[in-house]
Amino acid sequence: MERCELQAPARLRHSGGEGNIRDSANIEQLVVLSNMESINAVLIHQGLRQHERLKQLNSIAITQMKSLLGNKQLKKLK
Repeated sequence: MERCELQAPARLRHSGGEGNIRDSANIEQLVVLSNMESINAVLIHQGLRQHERLKQLNSIAITQMKSLLGNKQLKKLK
């Protein structure tokens, strides 16, 4: 079974801090990261190749971040 390192792209964008990317992520980023890990597992189970999974995960992550950051109700909870 092929294994995808979903965290690698996030680490590459992590601005020089030490530790795990989760240590400096905001709540929206943590939610999306958790969702991406679950969705990636489903895509692996479906037999999608890494390249196709990454394309789908990127698109889904962008959609989720836009949704979470644009949600006025969530801003009230902070």
